[in-house]
Amino acid sequence: MSPTPAHQARAAQIAADLASLGFALPGTLVQRHVRYGWAGCRCRADPPVLHGPYWQWTRKAGGKTVTRLVPDDQVEDYRHWLDNHRRLRELVAELEDLTLAVADAGAGRQPGQRRAPARRNRQTTA
Repeated sequence: MSPTPAHQARAAQIAADLASLGFALPGTLVQRHVRYGWAGCRCRADPPVLHGPYWQWTRKAGGKTVTRLVPDDQVEDYRHWLDNHRRLRELVAELEDLTLAVADAGAGRQPGQRRAPARRNRQTTA
């Protein structure tokens, strides 16, 4: 089950692309305008004049949603890191697909062909 030279070349290119990514962050960057709870505030007027814009970075951490305010001077950095994370996920998925193609070729299966699940032998002890 040896990879072909083409598989090896593509894996090397993916590794080089991964190495060149730099910092990466998961999540979403959004611009928000907010309304506060103070009755006399301009954001409660008719028509309302909302506060902002504020940049927020939101992600999941430990099963919880975490949000952080991002200063205007850091927004481009966050955008770059978020783009890097998307690219990271694409490259990892491509490497997984490539590895599966190599494994399938070694097992004599066509790409994408599923194999039957393995059965476990259960042994009982007396």
